[in-house]
Amino acid sequence: MGTVTAVRGRLRQQAWQGAVVLARTTGRLSANRRLTPDFLVVGAQRAGTTSLYQALRQHPSFLPARLRKGVHYFDMAYHRPMSWYRAHFPTRRRAAAVAATLGAPVVTGEFSPYYMWHPLAPARIAADLPGVKVVAMLRDPVERAYSAHAHELARGFETEPFERAVELEPARLAGEVAKMTDDPGYASHAVQHQAYLARGRYHEQLTRLSDLVGRERLHVIDSEEFFTAPEQVFSQLCEFLEIPPRTTGVRFARHNARPRSDLPAGLRRRLEDSFATADEELARWWGRTPSWRAYG
Repeated sequence: MGTVTAVRGRLRQQAWQGAVVLARTTGRLSANRRLTPDFLVVGAQRAGTTSLYQALRQHPSFLPARLRKGVHYFDMAYHRPMSWYRAHFPTRRRAAAVAATLGAPVVTGEFSPYYMWHPLAPARIAADLPGVKVVAMLRDPVERAYSAHAHELARGFETEPFERAVELEPARLAGEVAKMTDDPGYASHAVQHQAYLARGRYHEQLTRLSDLVGRERLHVIDSEEFFTAPEQVFSQLCEFLEIPPRTTGVRFARHNARPRSDLPAGLRRRLEDSFATADEELARWWGRTPSWRAYG
């Protein structure tokens, strides 16, 4: 029975892969008739981007990218042509038909949470998608780091326990961003999978993004507020995207949560202290206190 199940699983996977190849081939052939994204959700990793995506998918004015939540063009696939990227988005004809049916504008976009942290992605986005809107979700950086570690551990990209991984982080990251900058084809395992604390220094990443795309095109969401007051936060996002506000009938839920043990209190306090300056810089830039400091 197990063998039969395994064979069926492989066949389903092969069928899916074949469908993906066919869809991308078809998409590339019609790339000049397809939209480019109106917005990108660029991170942060483990900050609720999947939950936001699942909520936005219920809005009739949102036409998601084909096949997947995030395309990861500007971080992992930038060696491919722009036609490959555009193949993931709906045609202008379909968008016009949906807009006419709704009597309201429609938007398309993708969710790739490595974009905000990747050292080359923001400049690529600014160069290739002038006018695109950018959304960033921020989570308590200590909780984000601990959640990211559990995520990478489960996927096999991490082998060390959390406290040891945090200790190793500076050595693991040393020189890696420079390598990526010098060689755009270089993929750093440490930068992508083991930057637990560095990814939580949001001020540096948001400043870089706003300098490149413009502060007026950057919308920041506090993920704790999204989960505690989703209707209000979702309506604000709709306003930013210039689509009709809609919360009636939208089901808000947490997605991609991973079970993990409680973080030891002493380690939590040390990590919270280590983020104090970064959080102060974030608050000044944002013009408000992030929830994890307001409630602390």
